[in-house]
Amino acid sequence: VAFTSVAADPSIVNLGQGFPDIPPPQYIKEGLAKAAAVDQMNQYTRGFGHPSLVKALSQVYGMVYGRDIDRFKEILVTVGAYGSLFSTMQALVDEGDEVIIIEPFYDCYVPMVQMAGAKPILISLRLKPTKSTNISSGDWVLDPDELASKFGPKTKAIIINTPNNPLGKIFNREELQMIADLCIKHDTLCFSDEVYEWLVYKGHQHIKIASLPGMWDRTITIGSAGKTFGVTGWKIGWSIGPEHLIKHLQTVMQNILYTCPTPLQEAVAQGFQRELKLMDDPDCYFYSLPRELQGKRDRIAQILRSAGMIPVVPEGGYFMIVDVSALSKLFQALAF
Repeated sequence: VAFTSVAADPSIVNLGQGFPDIPPPQYIKEGLAKAAAVDQMNQYTRGFGHPSLVKALSQVYGMVYGRDIDRFKEILVTVGAYGSLFSTMQALVDEGDEVIIIEPFYDCYVPMVQMAGAKPILISLRLKPTKSTNISSGDWVLDPDELASKFGPKTKAIIINTPNNPLGKIFNREELQMIADLCIKHDTLCFSDEVYEWLVYKGHQHIKIASLPGMWDRTITIGSAGKTFGVTGWKIGWSIGPEHLIKHLQTVMQNILYTCPTPLQEAVAQGFQRELKLMDDPDCYFYSLPRELQGKRDRIAQILRSAGMIPVVPEGGYFMIVDVSALSKLFQALAF
């Protein structure tokens, strides 16, 4: 918040703001204009998700998960992924519970857990020992024994974020299986924030933890139209999970926000329907966007290295963490 306020000065460039500077697809903008031109689309729609959007989400993610997803009982559309996270915490976390959060984490996780009356239990990703300056986000890992020690009788859930914001780490199958095994052993829920799921760079694979054996029934997976189509200002997100969990999120949504803007949901639905037909095509927007961003990622990493800094090259997402300690030494030398 402080950085954003300072960057309101037009002479300052904010390199940390979480939205793209490239335009969204033309068809998604045209879809909104067409939806708004239909009178009925400017009125309230179904509170738990516009019918055409939950249908599109069930089709796309049914393909991704390899299972049928009930569009009315296993999906909730919310005001952004923020709304999904808040609904999840309020619906499923109780006072006195503990929720495991992996550092670094998106800034709202801790206050949302605390607002539910629960205690955040933190565990850090740690850099594997290396003398190389070519560091990837995949070099940051969890210690299995430390992670296991965080689970206890009060543990209600663990929050994972893959690809991670801000590190860009994509948890691989082995890491996800380790987390899943602990969730099953301790009968713990998993809240999986996957808003950057399509921003995966070459050589890496995004795996949904809910697709692992025994995890569907205990996982809420969170997605975002803002990150999927580059329309962060639209604030359309969703939660996907089993009916016995989603129904509680729906109760929260019903009594806090009730519904989301109809024309925005319709435009997102049409966008998903368009890309659904291209899911096996390299030109699908879900695959072409990360190809475009990968070139930008590599270029900025090279610029940072040439300036003496050490970038942590992300496997996914559109953030890059940078070690600037070399600059501190340079400034100290200049001071003398």
